Amino acid sequence: MNILISGGSGFLGSAFSEALIKRYRSENKEVHITWLTRDSNQPHPIDIKMMTYDELTKSNQSFDVILNLAGAGIADKRWSDARKEQLLVSRVQPTEALLAFIARSSTKPKLLVSGSAIGWYGAQGDKPLIESSDFNTDFSHKLCDDWEQLALKATDYGVPVVIVRTGVVIHPEGGMVSKLLTPFKMGVGGQLADGKQIMSWISREDWVRAVIFIIEQHLTVQQQAQLNNTGNTLNTASDTPAVVYNLTAPNPVTNHTFTKTLGAWLHRPTFFTLPKFLLKLMFGEMSTLLIDGQKVLPQALLNADFKFKQPTLKQALEQKV
Repeated sequence: MNILISGGSGFLGSAFSEALIKRYRSENKEVHITWLTRDSNQPHPIDIKMMTYDELTKSNQSFDVILNLAGAGIADKRWSDARKEQLLVSRVQPTEALLAFIARSSTKPKLLVSGSAIGWYGAQGDKPLIESSDFNTDFSHKLCDDWEQLALKATDYGVPVVIVRTGVVIHPEGGMVSKLLTPFKMGVGGQLADGKQIMSWISREDWVRAVIFIIEQHLTVQQQAQLNNTGNTLNTASDTPAVVYNLTAPNPVTNHTFTKTLGAWLHRPTFFTLPKFLLKLMFGEMSTLLIDGQKVLPQALLNADFKFKQPTLKQALEQKV
């Protein structure tokens, strides 16, 4: 397999690359991974090739799969108008570059897997949401939808597209958990607002396993026929298939449960509560990510018989690193 990854050095891309290389080598299969980067001097594992965006515009190399993960973190900074624009541009520009490459390639990729987030559904409280569910319009939805609609243009060139809508990714030494370790270890961790808001999450290991599973399944004609019956097929202008998956664990939790589980894992108390008004004061519009819940379920993965290795939050936190 020959795969090109935008955002390959990130929290998800690096873990995916490591796992794919390990898996294929254990099975004596060939795998070649190239990270798309703006900095040719960026540190990278010896097994990974690097390609700049400038080189991509001239490259005649062919790839079996493109994995598009590039994008600034939506929860990293307060949502000023400038930050909103940065969030959009950081997703649009890499996707446009990949589309231009696909358009002029004589040998098209067999699959484009493009990132998105469960923010596509907007805030909908504890209403169960699957891939065929509708959305509420807000900034998170618009950001995700603009990104998805751009990626879907690859179908115009005969390239099947998979959209992966990712929930909160859990790992003992990275992502959201790493940001919470210091306050929780100091004993000042606690729930947000009333703690009833639903958090849809997935362990990083299961995220990686799910993406590998999706890629391998979509590279077979037999699986494609099954996917068309899952209710998660998107409409496109062409007859080329486009499918969406929710990358979330099957057991979403309330913020209260998340707080207590994290505290128990760290053996620390969780007495504190950050009230809703203070969260809004601190984070402005971005506070919706903390206050308003989403109960997003991985129906398409379950329909495809994917088996989660860490289906509970406790298992995700206790996974070996």
